[in-house]
Amino acid sequence: MSALPVISPVISIVTLSFNQARYLEEAILSITGQDYPALDYIVVDPGSTDGSRDIIERHRSRISTVLLDPDKGPADGLNKGFAAARGEIFGYINADDLLLPGALAAVARHFGARPDLDAILGRGVLIDADGRHQRRMRSSRVSMADFGHGAMTFVQQGHFFRRAAFERAGGFNLANRTSWDAELLVDMAVAGARMANVPESLGAFRLYGDTITGSGRLAAAMAIDLARIKAKALGRGPRPLDRLEGPLRLLARRLASPAATLDGLRARLAPQNGR
Repeated sequence: MSALPVISPVISIVTLSFNQARYLEEAILSITGQDYPALDYIVVDPGSTDGSRDIIERHRSRISTVLLDPDKGPADGLNKGFAAARGEIFGYINADDLLLPGALAAVARHFGARPDLDAILGRGVLIDADGRHQRRMRSSRVSMADFGHGAMTFVQQGHFFRRAAFERAGGFNLANRTSWDAELLVDMAVAGARMANVPESLGAFRLYGDTITGSGRLAAAMAIDLARIKAKALGRGPRPLDRLEGPLRLLARRLASPAATLDGLRARLAPQNGR
């Protein structure tokens, strides 16, 4: 008897774009160029005026769904994108980031091998405004205690999850306009999602002056959002001794993963490289 064909799970990827014409086409090609046979690709653009919509139209034949309605911010746009999704597995790549070659095949392989998993956290790379590689990035082990004390990091571009886990978490928090990705991860964990780290580099995060992280323009709002998310992760508000526990947890994490620590040291030199 011949072997039964392997059926690839439908993976839905949402790209949220707003006036990112400089990078949008590269992001789209990094996803459609995966040649994954069961890709459900959704692009959300709430009102770009910089030529982004022309780029979307140019690649329309390889995009499953295009949503052009106004939204109430990034979290709302992503929620609308996933509401239109057909897949069993979800992921999202911003218009200025990239999906790395072979990522979707790796995602499908991990979920296929582990039906018990609700989400995976892959590795990634940091790139600059011109796409130059700056350093490798790793997602640390999922720990709400570590997150609540500022000792956990994760690569959003390597975060993939089952539809059911997204729905149990309630989707993205519309009130969060700075770190909706971190809040979704915590909401999933609090809702009981089973997560695992995987060794593949799945996505690239582009850090440059105009990003929320790079510009610092929403620093005050981000501090408020992160304080709320940390309290959610810990199940309580801050305590005086937290200022001591955070550095200790971070030190323990670094000692347990020398390779990741070395990458972190290299990161401090990254702004001086390639300039």
